[in-house]
Amino acid sequence: MGEVTLRPIEPGDYERVIARLDHWWGGRTMTASLPRLFFDHFSDTARIAVDEQGEMVGFIVGFRSQADSSTAYVHFVGVAPEARGSDVGRTLYEWFFSHVAAHGCTRVKCLTSVVNTGSVAFHRALGFSVREARDHDGPGQHKMLFERAL
Repeated sequence: MGEVTLRPIEPGDYERVIARLDHWWGGRTMTASLPRLFFDHFSDTARIAVDEQGEMVGFIVGFRSQADSSTAYVHFVGVAPEARGSDVGRTLYEWFFSHVAAHGCTRVKCLTSVVNTGSVAFHRALGFSVREARDHDGPGQHKMLFERAL
């Protein structure tokens, strides 16, 4: 994969992302986890990655915490299966780290399901600490929690 460019996310990107989401997650149903509100209300902390042909190859959506101004949270990051291993995810996260640090954040948090071992390995490689949280989102909803200092 060649050069990747990041551009601001736009409300119209929602349909393009949602149309690919379940495929990018290997057929797991993920669309309910990414509501349109992130495209409409958190565009300053979100980006779309496009390749040299202008095709979307990744995205990141997050926000600065309203409860703790030192913390930013990545709600969702996705990379097209054919673009994995080409630093698209790292590029998206590095943009996010830089952007939220410029706004006073000193740490980033995010999570994934315990079955998403690829995500756990990726976040560890980016320097996140990882811990399992049983029943995090209710009974039987175990998650892997990530945290990284900036």
